[in-house]
Amino acid sequence: MNPDRYGRDVLASPPRSRRPTATPAPADPGLVVEEVETGWVGAVVRVEKSGGMQLVVLEDRRGRTRSFPLGPGFWLDGKPVVLTPPSPAAAPTGPRLTASGSIAVAGQRAQVAKASRIWVEGRHDAELVERIWGDDLRVEGVVVELLDGVDNLAAVLRGFRPGPARRAGVLVDHLVPGSKETRIVADALRLPGADHVLALGHPYVDVWQAVKPERLGLAAWPTIPRGTDIKYGTLAALGWPHADQADVASGWKRILGRVRDYRDLSPALLGRMEELIDFVTAPSHQPG
Repeated sequence: MNPDRYGRDVLASPPRSRRPTATPAPADPGLVVEEVETGWVGAVVRVEKSGGMQLVVLEDRRGRTRSFPLGPGFWLDGKPVVLTPPSPAAAPTGPRLTASGSIAVAGQRAQVAKASRIWVEGRHDAELVERIWGDDLRVEGVVVELLDGVDNLAAVLRGFRPGPARRAGVLVDHLVPGSKETRIVADALRLPGADHVLALGHPYVDVWQAVKPERLGLAAWPTIPRGTDIKYGTLAALGWPHADQADVASGWKRILGRVRDYRDLSPALLGRMEELIDFVTAPSHQPG
């Protein structure tokens, strides 16, 4: 029941404002905010000067951009903020970290490639691995190669001939119970040398979905109907161009561009890649 059934006494003292206080927030690239007046939601692309004032450029999930005056009038995570100039580059206070969170090895050149390898399904998987783990893999001397589809796994392993000094790590999309990928991997692991192969996977139909959706201003990745190509379907659901392979490449470039480091990826992918790297770089491996 409403305790103020007849309305507030007009002679009473005015109620105190409960409007939340806006807090400062640096307009760092990638920060997703909402402009209050227009409802425009987008990620900060840059801050620029125009006509004697500072503007913040926001890109929405369809790739459109709009500029707004830097300052008050924005929401961040449901709270009002005042956008301020981007944070200056922080002076290093400790060892430099790679994008994977590992301590960077200063001054060390990439090692000669080891015999052991890591395979991923396609180019987008490889580019994401390079973005996060590239520095680590070069120091370890581990090469990432393409399967060009999990259907080729058995043939690749036959040609590679895994052994104690030639370990093979394999990252597979959609490795879940009952999937086609799970059956293909099980068959491949019956081949000679399987004791020296580790095949792990994430639950996503495509590695795109391993990028946290909030990095693109999304609450969740769109659900694509069975039988629809996951990449074209995702682009269409996001309202991005999706006519041909060039559009797919452009869409992936936009997604990859939002990935800064390991914190922007799902733990379901991070953990599996770390296991694979440990497997192929271990000094020795005893089967079983």
